[in-house]
Amino acid sequence: MKDTEKKVAMILESYSKHELTSRIDEDNIVSRDALILIVKEIRKLLFPGFFDNNKVRSEYLPYLVGERLEYIEYNLKKQVKRALSNEKIDVDCQSKSEEIVSKFIDTIPKLREYLSTDIQAAYNGDPAAYSTDEIVFCYPGVFAITVYRIAHELWVLGVPMIPRIISEYAHNLTGIDIHPGATIGKYFFIDHGTGIVIGETTVIGENVKIYQGVTLGGLSTRKGQQLKGVKRHPTIGDNVTIYSNTSILGGDTIIGNNVVIGGNAFIVNSVAEGMKVNIRNPELEYSVDRRYEDGFWDFSI
Repeated sequence: MKDTEKKVAMILESYSKHELTSRIDEDNIVSRDALILIVKEIRKLLFPGFFDNNKVRSEYLPYLVGERLEYIEYNLKKQVKRALSNEKIDVDCQSKSEEIVSKFIDTIPKLREYLSTDIQAAYNGDPAAYSTDEIVFCYPGVFAITVYRIAHELWVLGVPMIPRIISEYAHNLTGIDIHPGATIGKYFFIDHGTGIVIGETTVIGENVKIYQGVTLGGLSTRKGQQLKGVKRHPTIGDNVTIYSNTSILGGDTIIGNNVVIGGNAFIVNSVAEGMKVNIRNPELEYSVDRRYEDGFWDFSI
């Protein structure tokens, strides 16, 4: 047997041994690439004139929106049908996918309303922002929130798999991980954003601002699948600010309205309304007994 044939045989053998990571002779679940294209078209609907290649003229807008909707509906129905079929549930997947996509399209005005508040919150809360256009084009937090809000509506409609794929698309590009099952109110602002994690059962109120590295997570996941459907992540009230690298954990943890939490805090208990939470600054030790030789400071003396 040739060397290439041996390698092929080894790989084929691994397919039969590890069926968990193989889908042989089965229909594809969904197409990640197709879903990303759909999200991009939805984003153009949400922000008309921002991400189009050509000028969007008001007199042609009804035709442009109609054409875009036709593309989204046709392609999203195909993907939703595949996702439903993969679940092997006793429903007419074709009619169910049509119903779901129709209801999703109905949420577009609501999504635009929420995103408008998110952009306003970013502009109001960041002195480095010189225009709302800059925020729409440049802020990774706004992109992550946009994709989250799309994915969340599909999650609420009971679509399997697809909301997570869409969310991971934004996570991959921004480093911001928002589970589509989280519930997030209006005027949500993510500043910088890298390393943020927001878990599935998190509830966030209105006018909430969080910085990079914040985790709104579960206190323990050792029980694994036994915790499915259980409230595992915290509840954040209205008008809350959470500074960088803070972790707030646990489904029973409630952060009250008007709370400010300083950076690097680790919180597993509820915080009453109006409180300010900070950790004590670590003490720094300075040494003046040092030597400079050959362009380097020697602090080991």
